[in-house]
Order: sequence, then C-alpha cells, then structure tokens
Amino acid sequence: MSDRESRLRAIESAIRVVPNFPQKGILFRDFFGVLMNPVLTQYLLDELYYVATSEAARKCKKIDVVVGLESRGFLLGPALALRLNCAFVPIRKAGKLPGPCFSHRYTLEYGTDTVDMPKDVINAGDNILLLDDVLATGGSLEACVNLVNLSGAKVLFSLVYMELNNLSGRKRLEDLNVPVYSLFNI
Repeated sequence: MSDRESRLRAIESAIRVVPNFPQKGILFRDFFGVLMNPVLTQYLLDELYYVATSEAARKCKKIDVVVGLESRGFLLGPALALRLNCAFVPIRKAGKLPGPCFSHRYTLEYGTDTVDMPKDVINAGDNILLLDDVLATGGSLEACVNLVNLSGAKVLFSLVYMELNNLSGRKRLEDLNVPVYSLFNI
C-alpha cells in the first residue's frame, strides 16, 4: 500500500456514520473526527491540494477562486485557496450575506434550500474550483454552478470529500459539463 493510500484510509477511518440525522432514514457522514486530529486534517488538505493541482494541470488552467459551500466547504476552503494562491469565496444559505446577491433554490436529499453568492466577487472569465464535503443528490453543487455562471466565471471542476453513489448527484453535474472528483465513494 502506498503512503497516499495509507493516508486516505486513515482519514476514512475517522469518518463517523450517524444514523437518522438530520432526519429519520438518513445516514449522515460526520467529518469532524478528521478535523479533531491535526495530522488527519493535514492529510485531507494535502489530498485536496493534490487532486486540485493535478486536475488544473491536466486542463492547463490556473484556479482563480475556490468557492466553498456552507458550511463544511468553509472548513478547508480557505486553507486550500491559500495553498493554491487564489481567492476564497463563500456561498451561503439565503439571507446570510450582506449586499446584493445571486440566489438559487434547489432540492436537497431531505428538503429544499436557497443559496446566495455576493454579486461582483467573482470576475467574468475566472476559473473556479467548487469545494463541498458531500455530493449526495447534486442539488447544492448544481445551484452553485448556476450562481457562478451568473457571474460569467467558469467552473473547472467540483471537489468533494465524499460522494454518496446511490443518490446519483454526479450525473446532475456531468449534465452541466462539470467534472466531479471525490476522495471517498460510498
């Protein structure tokens, strides 16, 4: 087993499964066990950086902005942006950001929600990496692609800590021509 594979297994072993959260029938994957361990957090950040730089190099593009989704995209998004020497922009739930915002309503695995992104924070033509913790139905990432498109920027790819394969969220993003990279497939 390579050092990289060993690190990924160590990260995965710290992910706790919580049944019936946030509602009955949902198996919630809790990443906070990873973040409680500084070594595992560094491994996770290293892996995100590795995937981001490998994909950007393959596309011959520089990442201009890491866009992190509320709230767990905020946990490592700024650190990843710092390592990539680019900006970090948050996308938040409706009503949480000051000033004029782009908004988009979408369907969750367990309901609906609306997300906002401030207007004029991303430039037309910027290359965007979308970062989130889990890809489930793809609704939140699809909403974020729509928000980024309103700014005139281009989503190069989406990077998630974990993908729930049985919910087919990847297809929604592929239909938008947005590649998805996940560290763990469940």
